[in-house]
Amino acid sequence: MSGHPRFHLAVPVHDLAAARDFYGGVLGCPEGRSADHWVDFDLYGHQFVAHLDTSGAAAVRLTNAVDGDDVPVPHFGVLLDPATWRELAGRLTDAGVEFVIEPHTRFAGEIGEQSTMFFLDPSGNALEFKAFADDGQVFAN
Repeated sequence: MSGHPRFHLAVPVHDLAAARDFYGGVLGCPEGRSADHWVDFDLYGHQFVAHLDTSGAAAVRLTNAVDGDDVPVPHFGVLLDPATWRELAGRLTDAGVEFVIEPHTRFAGEIGEQSTMFFLDPSGNALEFKAFADDGQVFAN
């Protein structure tokens, strides 16, 4: 164990090759174990698993308003440090990733100020990556 808890998350994907290109290539997640119907990725130290879903079911697109943005629900992601967040935002922009919510600062000057961005993987799973101006305010209200 790395000294702190890590999450394990499994999501459905419609194409494992596209998932490998996106999570491994675009996001830069090292690949771990795999089988014919799933692939493990190291998502910033967390175990993320792409499971093949051949049902053809479309991802549900619900949103909630947060600071003027329509935030996709459900979504997942990682809290990064500000420098890593900026590097990822640049890499995604350079790769031509279409953002659901462009990289920007939310709650500017308020408790919980954070940089955030939302985008979809090739299977329509919504991801949010963010970085807090003050990491001590992650749970502040």
